[in-house]
Amino acid sequence: MIIEKFHNDGLDPAAMPGVLVSNHAPFCWGKDPQQAVHNAVVLEEVAKMALQTYQLNVQQQPIDQYLLDKHYLRKHGVHAYYGQK
Repeated sequence: MIIEKFHNDGLDPAAMPGVLVSNHAPFCWGKDPQQAVHNAVVLEEVAKMALQTYQLNVQQQPIDQYLLDKHYLRKHGVHAYYGQK
């Protein structure tokens, strides 16, 4: 199901190395087991921040897609300008 979803939606598994599945534990992957574990730890931290944000303000709205894209693409896009060359 995960492979089918990524294929149908044109998602890059290297750019999104984890997925949440309803009624199941998260799935994470990487180029080797160490990277997969690292990605799992990062996913847990992001989930913790999301929960704490919700606990502080149940009315909190998601970040606009424009802002998410801006910060992702400045680092990973065709015209990336963040970080070392």
